[in-house]
Amino acid sequence: MIQANVIADSISGDDVRLTTLQLQYPRFIHGELMTHRVFSRNASSSRAIPVARMIRQVEDDPAFFVHIGKNQPGMQAREAVDERTAKVFEREWRELAKISGDFATRWSKHLGIHKQCVNRVLEPFQWMNTIVTATDWENFFELRCHPDAQPEMQALANVIKDAMWRSAPVELTQDQWHLPYVFAGNDVNESGYNFELARKCSVARCARVSYANHDGSEPDIEKDVALFDKLVGSRPLHASPAEHQATPDRKLKNGRWAHPELHGNLTGWIQFRKQLEQQIWKK
Repeated sequence: MIQANVIADSISGDDVRLTTLQLQYPRFIHGELMTHRVFSRNASSSRAIPVARMIRQVEDDPAFFVHIGKNQPGMQAREAVDERTAKVFEREWRELAKISGDFATRWSKHLGIHKQCVNRVLEPFQWMNTIVTATDWENFFELRCHPDAQPEMQALANVIKDAMWRSAPVELTQDQWHLPYVFAGNDVNESGYNFELARKCSVARCARVSYANHDGSEPDIEKDVALFDKLVGSRPLHASPAEHQATPDRKLKNGRWAHPELHGNLTGWIQFRKQLEQQIWKK
């Protein structure tokens, strides 16, 4: 099922909205989402997902199409095939997913091949779980809600638009932070909100694309901090999960932003990644 859930929704005093959503969609449209450079995003990786878990998903619930169009010239196939043809196609698609799962099992268990190779055969049937953060959505909606977009991409854009319409952003002041997967007062610091610790936990959870740990258990702050240190302390730097945390910038009297060099791909918000990179460059 194509889904979009708002994880964090904030608005600055200058009326710039920053929204983070967790998305689920077929992997076969993932490349189209990646073309939107104003998005910060992290996604589940085939190199990280255990083969057995990915096989279960592919065999039990393979990603499928929302519209099956007739073969014709051009990129759009607005005319659908008849019901019988659609059922045959879906049955054979599921059979192909099962065959891919059988090969993946053989390669993993009997040939001892790593998941970064084995899982690739399963990707056409994989559901992607992706976290996306952005301030600028207009171009995405104009392109992807349009009837010319691939139907699955159009469906994703529509559920994102609907989720954002139903969400009410929380106003943040300067030095308050937009922190996906962190909820003030309940899992970071009960005696007083620790934004430094909260940012680290948020980065780790964005890297996992989940509030919970990979095994489904409640998050462990020490493990979150350890993962943050591993990501940010490594060379090369793995800083993309730090693009989702941000604090409002301020506008000057001339209408310009005080710190545009720290916005990254956002508008009107200081991105945690840019602060981290600035600290590293100073060392």
